[in-house]
Amino acid sequence: MSSGTTQMRREINEIPFAVDRLLTNGANAVAKTANAIREHDPGFLISVARGSSDHACSYLKYASELLLGLPMASVGPSVKSIYGVGMRCPNALCISVSQSGQSPDIVQLTQSLTEGGSYSVAITNDTASALAKVTSSALSLHAGAELSVAATKTFVTSLVAGLWLLAEVKGDDELLSAIHNLPEVLSRAITCDWGAVVEAVDGQSLFTLGRGMSWAISNEAALKFKETCQIHAESYSSAEVLHGPVSIVEQGFPVIAFASNDAAEANIAEVADALAAKGAKVFATTNRVKDAVALPHVRTSHWMTDPVASIAAFYGMVETVATHRGINPDAPRHLRKVTETV
Repeated sequence: MSSGTTQMRREINEIPFAVDRLLTNGANAVAKTANAIREHDPGFLISVARGSSDHACSYLKYASELLLGLPMASVGPSVKSIYGVGMRCPNALCISVSQSGQSPDIVQLTQSLTEGGSYSVAITNDTASALAKVTSSALSLHAGAELSVAATKTFVTSLVAGLWLLAEVKGDDELLSAIHNLPEVLSRAITCDWGAVVEAVDGQSLFTLGRGMSWAISNEAALKFKETCQIHAESYSSAEVLHGPVSIVEQGFPVIAFASNDAAEANIAEVADALAAKGAKVFATTNRVKDAVALPHVRTSHWMTDPVASIAAFYGMVETVATHRGINPDAPRHLRKVTETV
């Protein structure tokens, strides 16, 4: 590809500013929606999304279960769009995440849930979209135009918007403070030097790992390797990788483990070291590893927001891997920005 700064890199650099815009301009909508959710008093949550947005929902699933004590399940959009089955969940909170808000299957399932009595929330970069029109409430990402096919700033703002909403529902002042401190934290996270990972990635398969909320970040990281670098990557929970998947690990096999300052950190560090002992080249966002390589990382003031800083640091590295491989990450082959799945 031609020399110069990619659009993806420019949008990665915009992440702290996009989050600041969200926090500055989104407060009224988040507060109003949180009040309505408390009045609805849901017994469980449902998520509707695909791709990176679905990874954001995995993050919110753990946030709901760990913060609110309410289970959250992902419903396949094809239940409505292909099979024609309507959903009746009057005791549910439905969270639909879509950067464009245009995919027909996401819209149809969300509309079905709204009509079935759920309180539904769209988290989208376009509050005039078809998705926003079929929900009880719509929260704008305030991310600004995202031109690169690979989602970066809209993924991060989706994490923040969803977590902010749940923290408001809970009334967790400590978490809310950490969320409002994110712009400054993210400005440091995007400068983390993961050059050692760039050198280790050889274009063959690799693993990404996480657990709990960081597993959602691992899922997004694996997708970005495939999407922008044309490298096969698989994401696993650190609780599962030492079962069947470990069989393909050989000398120099790259692994990136995402850890936060939470109850799962010790387990992730232990698994990272176990894989390193088997010959893998393992990198981890924790200083608790002994045999694996501790990556530069930025911790926030709350463990639930640590994964947001981790993915921001990762994005800069994966963009570098793509460009070093001569691939334009702004326009991955076979892909376009908006995929309208039926």
